[in-house]
Amino acid sequence: MQEIFEIFRFFSVKNLSPYLLLLWDIFKHWWWLPLPFILWQRFVFLWLWWKQELWSATQKQVLLEVKIPKEILKPIRAMEQVFAGIHALHDVLVWREKWIEGQFQLSISLEIASIGGDVHFYIRTPASFRNVLEANVYSQYPNVEITEAEDYTRKVPQDIPNKNWDLFGFDMIATKEDPYPIRTYINFETEKEALEEKRIDPLAGLIEGMAALRPGEQLWVQIIAKPIREEVPWVKRGREIVDEITHRSEKETKRPPLLKEALDILVTGEPPKEAEEEEEIMPPEMKLTPGERELVRAIEEKITKFGFSCTVRFIYLGEREVFFKPKARIPFGFFKEVSYENLGGLKPWKVTMTKSKTVFLWFWDKRREYLRKRKLFRHYIHRYPPLFPKPGGTFVLNTEEVATLYHFPGKAVAPAPAFSRIESKKGEAPPGLPTE
Repeated sequence: MQEIFEIFRFFSVKNLSPYLLLLWDIFKHWWWLPLPFILWQRFVFLWLWWKQELWSATQKQVLLEVKIPKEILKPIRAMEQVFAGIHALHDVLVWREKWIEGQFQLSISLEIASIGGDVHFYIRTPASFRNVLEANVYSQYPNVEITEAEDYTRKVPQDIPNKNWDLFGFDMIATKEDPYPIRTYINFETEKEALEEKRIDPLAGLIEGMAALRPGEQLWVQIIAKPIREEVPWVKRGREIVDEITHRSEKETKRPPLLKEALDILVTGEPPKEAEEEEEIMPPEMKLTPGERELVRAIEEKITKFGFSCTVRFIYLGEREVFFKPKARIPFGFFKEVSYENLGGLKPWKVTMTKSKTVFLWFWDKRREYLRKRKLFRHYIHRYPPLFPKPGGTFVLNTEEVATLYHFPGKAVAPAPAFSRIESKKGEAPPGLPTE
């Protein structure tokens, strides 16, 4: 007992006070030293965000409306060529441009909007991209008309939801990793038909549903596409998945332990022989099941084409007198059509869904739902990615997949009567005509 008492007495405040004073003196003079290491990551994020916001404010954006003729003789494959040309707008930034000037890769926004049942096709693009974009569209669709339009998102109250307007919507997220493809126009059985009326168009159901809306209702579909280069990790990850499925891995040469090799040399006086590899009669690729073979083919085809980092979302909004929430299911059928069970697809992202149901915070649900609606509406009209200003929430679609989600359907495959079309393209005067 006396020994325990002596120990406590040794650690008394009187004996420890010199050490405590020394520690306090060190902390008082050097407390700031770890702060740069702790705050560095946040500082870099805020610096980059600030510089990018300043540079973004200098980039003029224009909203172009594409007016579609009654007949579209080109197949959907023509739209894929348009996006392949737009992908050339990708820019390679040096260190100074990114960290000092705040430059970043600009994106385009592909939008389909139904305003009271009147369906419109829009493309929001940086003004610097306009010439290239129009050239690529006209090269494949010479009969369309592209005009600059007023932003339709500014024609509704900017504080939705409010006492007169309500909305519902969410962002979409990929069901699997980026290399897994969604169902594209090539997989629709009669897309290759030369006659337009015999084709199956994945957009037909969506256009019909959007054209059935009443005055006071609106349905917006938005695809934000940012071109990315092929060295992005999604291509590498696609090759890794293919190798995992086909079991193509480098075989390691099996060698005995070094101690055993040394003993063999001492006993026999001969160097050890390398183990002979057993040759397989059937390569691993031939052992794949039909489903695995189809999966490998689909992934390899996707990663061979140019990719876009994409955000896909939709919003159904309207005046409360006519707002009917079940109509928000109109886009569901479209996104189901382009999804697979075993490959890739698109599904609602619960993180951004304007619906909140919790067990322990049921009293907070209404407030959370309101905040989600405000955030989704703000992200749509400003064309922000889902987690802005933080990165993430996007997924990769290649030119074929983007063309499946956004293209110009003819009247034969999408005969919605409320979908206004132009009779013919207004041609320009031929060059060389006298002006007097």
